[in-house]
Amino acid sequence: MKDNRFLTLGIESSCDETAVSVVADGRDMLSNVISSQIAIHTKFGGVVPEIASRRHLENVNDCVNQALEDAGVTLDDIDLIGVTHGPGLIGAVIIGVATAKALSWAKGIPLVGVNHMHGHVSANYIQYKELEPPFMALVVSGGHTNLIKVNDYNECEVLGATRDDAAGEAFDKVARVIGLGYPGGPKIDKAAKEGNPDAVEFKRVYLEKGSLDFSFSGLKTQVLDYINHERMKKREVSVPDIAASFQASVLDVLVDKTMMAVEREGEEKVVVAGGVAANSGLRAKLSEACAERGIELCMPEPVLCTDNGAMIAAAAYYKYKKYGADDLELDAYADLPF
Repeated sequence: MKDNRFLTLGIESSCDETAVSVVADGRDMLSNVISSQIAIHTKFGGVVPEIASRRHLENVNDCVNQALEDAGVTLDDIDLIGVTHGPGLIGAVIIGVATAKALSWAKGIPLVGVNHMHGHVSANYIQYKELEPPFMALVVSGGHTNLIKVNDYNECEVLGATRDDAAGEAFDKVARVIGLGYPGGPKIDKAAKEGNPDAVEFKRVYLEKGSLDFSFSGLKTQVLDYINHERMKKREVSVPDIAASFQASVLDVLVDKTMMAVEREGEEKVVVAGGVAANSGLRAKLSEACAERGIELCMPEPVLCTDNGAMIAAAAYYKYKKYGADDLELDAYADLPF
């Protein structure tokens, strides 16, 4: 018997996770299958695009079948297919888009392309069933650091963006510099818990007065300069202290600028999204800052912060409700404006 709920199959393949999920009515996650490639890319110190694309090709059909099985449905029950069509590693994105288009054509299921960053914001609709726009969103990941005013499910205004390295990219670079390896974000977060955040005074870069943009490219240089200076003085360096001090410099800027945006725009809700939203230090600092100001804070559980198909399904559902389906001309993009 056909499920009375509106079921969306979400496909995500923008980087190194092949992820597929079934979501009911844009909010209820019925399955969430994620095939990670971390173990493969760790030995290279980062994601190798060609390897990532080949792995997606090998994994995507199995992930689709598993997501349907876990949800207790078949493709005949699916009402909509949502897929990330950018931004991301172009070869990786193409695999997801090609899969979604093939399923759409074969079964006559409507298809919707989703901006990957819009997907990250939409992960909060899965976690918080009553959440509705408007709100302020801090989207912070390996490729993006943005402050976004979300006016409606499909209407967003970018207030601030990174001018160089995204926060997650800075975490990965510094992790390599201090010998922690890949993936940098979780490893620095773990090491920082054993260190002193006041041990090293790394600069907080706020750019010109009133700017909501971000810049983290200089942090790796600061860390390198500190390590070289200490070694010249024949002093040992503490990796936990460096990790904690570096992380504190990033998080202070992220939280301060988020609060600046909230106050400037008069928002009462803050939503956090993206892989770096799983960082325990960021979650603690934002919780404290929002509590002090009486601001509602929404942070998805870590599995919904990293790339997943449920967030794409949620975003696709609301896009389809307003704009209808895309056609089979849907293309993949390495760069796709929010």
